[in-house]
Amino acid sequence: MNQDKAKMVQWIQEHEEDLISFLKKLVQTPSDNPSGDCLPIAKVLAKQLSGLGFENVSLLEVDEESVNANGMISMANVLVPTVFGEGTNVVLNAHGDVVPPGLGWSVDPYGGEIIDGKMYGRGVAVSKSDIAAYSYAVLALNQVKEKLSGRVDLAFTFDEETGGEIGPKWLIDQGHIKPDQAIVAGFSYSAVNAHNGCLHFEIKTTGKSAHAALPHTGIDAVEATSKLINALYDYRKTLAEKKSSIPGIDFPTLNVGLISGGINTNVVPDECTIRVDRRLIPEEDYIAAEAEFRELVQQAVSDIPGIKIEIRKILHAKSFGPVSKDTPVVQALAANWKLILKGDGELPVHGVPLYTDARHFFAAGIPTIMFGVGPKVLEEANGHRADENIRLSDLQAATKIISCTLYDLLAGGKS
Repeated sequence: MNQDKAKMVQWIQEHEEDLISFLKKLVQTPSDNPSGDCLPIAKVLAKQLSGLGFENVSLLEVDEESVNANGMISMANVLVPTVFGEGTNVVLNAHGDVVPPGLGWSVDPYGGEIIDGKMYGRGVAVSKSDIAAYSYAVLALNQVKEKLSGRVDLAFTFDEETGGEIGPKWLIDQGHIKPDQAIVAGFSYSAVNAHNGCLHFEIKTTGKSAHAALPHTGIDAVEATSKLINALYDYRKTLAEKKSSIPGIDFPTLNVGLISGGINTNVVPDECTIRVDRRLIPEEDYIAAEAEFRELVQQAVSDIPGIKIEIRKILHAKSFGPVSKDTPVVQALAANWKLILKGDGELPVHGVPLYTDARHFFAAGIPTIMFGVGPKVLEEANGHRADENIRLSDLQAATKIISCTLYDLLAGGKS
């Protein structure tokens, strides 16, 4: 480790308590999405960052119409540029909106309680800890700023749970950020260079109501939907044959996640609605996948007289990657991961079957990698589950790795 990196690492160690307190404040600020009232936490974060000495902290509010169209109440993006001169522009993006806590917690989900070296709280792993790590990683760069050239933008957004359209995508489309490369929220023991895409559909089956004593005089929408669901489950079995070549990603999936219908127990149901999640591996053509899905749905009930089908696409989240392991940001990350964790192996680089905001950067042609704070697998951190947590040792390690990675990307041979 060279002297510059040693100085940054030492600074991060000396400010460990401050880093933990910064994160705890974020965890203690509710930011559930839904309901999506996320302007308050954006304001809290902007104030925290200003208090750390960051200059030019911008609170970029999104217009009410766009916020409401994305199913949210309020939202702003927090943007913090740190300029060291001419050179590469690196954006660090993490989200501060979280899924609601749900049941089963053994601690206060908004307490930020520390037990046996772990901090507990909703969003502590996904991904408020990344906000903290990224912020302190950039602060550490100031210890050696005379050696650096280029720019780092902290881009903290609050709509990941609703798709990222008015967060990272909005920042890119509006020209607020123009990154040459990006690091996006992830975990500490691997880097993610690819993930699945997703299509969400709402399917409404319409028949004709009738008295339950005379069911033959109606057209049963629930019965038709039942046949459709069986066809979808049969189709799901065939998706296992479409294997991805990307480590960490297996095959496409399908899930029927919601169902509603009927008027009353004694009435033949005239409508039934389901919602379907169809995950796409990066190798799939989403246009062909959607056409195949629509044809399957229509054919499933084509032999039922009087049944009408409406298919509405609710979401298309594009796949991400794969990003080459030879990309400078991945190479720098791998080298510093080994340096800080002092492991014998190499940084694992693989895909994941979920989808994230990383796709917006990749779609804009920006080399992107997912890396942040957390264990080897999401389940260990209880992400999106009760008792979500991160190890404070991982918070420290990730902050050091990211800071040293930024150093390599910005040092430009000056080290």
